[in-house]
Amino acid sequence: MTFFTKQPIVVPWDFSEMSKNALAKAVELAESNEQIEVVHVTPYPAAMEPSIVWGSYSEDDIRANLLKSFREEIPEDKYPGIKFTTFFGDPGSHIAKHAKELDAGLIVISSHGRTGLQRLFIGSVAERVVRLSPCPVLVLRADME
Repeated sequence: MTFFTKQPIVVPWDFSEMSKNALAKAVELAESNEQIEVVHVTPYPAAMEPSIVWGSYSEDDIRANLLKSFREEIPEDKYPGIKFTTFFGDPGSHIAKHAKELDAGLIVISSHGRTGLQRLFIGSVAERVVRLSPCPVLVLRADME
């Protein structure tokens, strides 16, 4: 079998069924699961959120909970070797920046593929990743997966 790249493959993750499809496609294209890095970008916690104000919840707590949720959906024994990374902020720019830092060979991202004024051609995050990416981007639309 010929693999697309031996470099890292980045898979943006939003806990949707479409994200699972993107991960499955990345597994097909990778030589090994160790090449795959799943990336979830979440908004910063609201400054006035009680758990933040009282200091009872930190970014590390949020990261740990996101990893736990990811592993509940994608158990380590099903996809051994896949890494999961979380960032806070703008998804499109963080995904592209992380792909550049990893010297990724590919980003596999899902998109709702909505059209109209709000979403031209592909989803806004996917569109931003395509524009900013340092490597090829495979966009999987919902109606084509």
